[in-house]
Amino acid sequence: MSRVCVISPFTGLAGDMLLAALVDAGAPLEAIRAAVTDTGLTGWDLTVTRAVSHGLTASRAGVVVSDHATSRKAAELIAMAGRVRDRAVADVAVAALRAIAEVEGRLHGEDPDEVHLHELGGHDTLVDIVGVAAAVTALDVRTVHCEPLPLGTGTVRTAHGVLPCPAPATAALLDGATVTGSELRGETVTPTAAALLRALAADFRPPPPMRLSATGYGAGTRVLADRPNVAVVRLGETDDADVRDLVVLETNLDDVTGEVLGYVVGRLLDGGALDSWITPAVMKKGRPAHVLHALAAPEHADGVERLMLAETGSLGVRRSTVRRTAVARSTDIVHVQGMPVRRKHGPHHSKPEYDDAVAVARQTGLPLRTVLAMAAESQEES
Repeated sequence: MSRVCVISPFTGLAGDMLLAALVDAGAPLEAIRAAVTDTGLTGWDLTVTRAVSHGLTASRAGVVVSDHATSRKAAELIAMAGRVRDRAVADVAVAALRAIAEVEGRLHGEDPDEVHLHELGGHDTLVDIVGVAAAVTALDVRTVHCEPLPLGTGTVRTAHGVLPCPAPATAALLDGATVTGSELRGETVTPTAAALLRALAADFRPPPPMRLSATGYGAGTRVLADRPNVAVVRLGETDDADVRDLVVLETNLDDVTGEVLGYVVGRLLDGGALDSWITPAVMKKGRPAHVLHALAAPEHADGVERLMLAETGSLGVRRSTVRRTAVARSTDIVHVQGMPVRRKHGPHHSKPEYDDAVAVARQTGLPLRTVLAMAAESQEES
């Protein structure tokens, strides 16, 4: 069985709303406080209270601050998040903060580590990010799905002045996310929430069928005239195997070079294909050729087909529907010579990530096969 978390951003999403909803759904507040304490942050307290709006009862998370530092360098926040003893929590928190730092650095033309996070540099950001990471880990959530994010209209006031909604940092962090319009004015999705969705690898496709086990409501601070200002999370259990219908697209090619074929495979994967591969073939008149294949979800098949035709110049693509069974998998991180290597675990086999192992081999001079063996055999807890 695998635990799934589905986020429904009814009026939008902020870090404190997501944290409160996870606590409302059963995440232990003690584990969240302990993770934040690990960072070394001082002068704070996290409270979760009950709030009623338009007849709906929800949890509201608040950070009581006695140390009012509001601007820190991104590198400082990242280092603090990296001190969390639970590596799964630290990895998510660091990934979210790095995403913010990289976006802010790109927008302001600065080194990401040197970026001063103004509104995002205070206690709230670190507590919300580490808190959500700790809550998701404590709830044993394996996958996160998010419904379309409603984007408000108008402007938002920042340390850099008045900016259009969504703020540029939020818009950059939401690259690839599924969004929708909202009649609400002002900021409905915060940079912190967008960074957390990225760090949690949130999937914006519909979730698989699941047995609902808990629902949590997280209230925001903004008061709306006609509706409760809440985000909702639903927790459920799914079978270990994900069985779904997918589309295979194929085209025969006898006039495309190997260099182009190699490029096209990567292009299809970037363009929405779940997998892509090439098989040799012999066509009419004994001509050597290749068959280019791509596996895609039905909703992405048209886009993958257009890419396949454009990149190869083919005059036709075949389609067929296949039933795929995907078993549950998990990921952890071990360290070889002090460098991180991700490992994928399935029910019958585990394997280090090739790209991570190559990076270690190049950096240390160790043979690749040695790095792979050391990663596979590591008993490090992550």
